[in-house]
Amino acid sequence: MNANYNPWSDKPRWCQPWTILLTGTSAIGGSWLLFHRIWVTALVAIPIGVWMGFFVLLWPKLMRAAMVEAATKSGNPDL
Repeated sequence: MNANYNPWSDKPRWCQPWTILLTGTSAIGGSWLLFHRIWVTALVAIPIGVWMGFFVLLWPKLMRAAMVEAATKSGNPDL
């Protein structure tokens, strides 16, 4: 298994970490600018924050682990 595997290299340009963070922060900021209510912004920020956290932090680790497991099962360390 290549230790430098980058799961983002398999994703299109619109699904990169910077676009995920930009979209999420824009939506959260937009809810504040539109409603000026902290509870509305919190209702928007919680699911979007979970979404951003999953795709930026957790998903790459899961992909690397899946690649290691696939390489181990196939016996091909370069997978």
